[in-house]
Amino acid sequence: MKELLEANKRTPSDPRIHYFLGITYYGKSLNDKAIEEFQTAVDLKSDYSEAYNYLGIICLNAGQWDNAIDYFSKALANIVYDTPALALYNMGWAYYKKGDYPMALSKYYEAVSREPNTILLPMIEKNMGLATFEQGRVDEAIQHFKNALKIIPEFMESQYWLGECYLKQKRIEEARAAFQVVVKTAPESKFGMIAQTKLNDLKKAK
Repeated sequence: MKELLEANKRTPSDPRIHYFLGITYYGKSLNDKAIEEFQTAVDLKSDYSEAYNYLGIICLNAGQWDNAIDYFSKALANIVYDTPALALYNMGWAYYKKGDYPMALSKYYEAVSREPNTILLPMIEKNMGLATFEQGRVDEAIQHFKNALKIIPEFMESQYWLGECYLKQKRIEEARAAFQVVVKTAPESKFGMIAQTKLNDLKKAK
């Protein structure tokens, strides 16, 4: 932060400095200052996709879905943006939170189409599982969660949702096994604790 502020005094018109200042403020949860710096970055460089993506993330975290989608769209307007899958993944999540599951899925599919080897693939598969689950397409959801687990076997959020899918289909023993994996692997995590509650409920229901 100190070095960036000093650099900004010397070259206040460098959009990269404002971008990195924005990241630093965001990392310190100083979102108003982060927004100010990211906005300055895009004012200085109108096609600064990375800065638009961060502005979208801040809106996403604030529950401002439409504003987030608008910023992600601006990030994607730059045809030489190096990591379009990132903005598309974020945009898909904004549509998911709005309850527009078909649009969320379309953005996830586009992300994979544009960057087939993106490091976000397990997260995209998991989110596609969530969207199809919400649509009642449980078999598809199971496949997406399994795809995520093939890439990262320790991805316990996907493992948890796999259990939820089995529970939805009344495949009780498979659900129990899925939840047990989550509890064994990450007992103190959010999903570990939820999975333990599910196991307790299944035990009571016997």
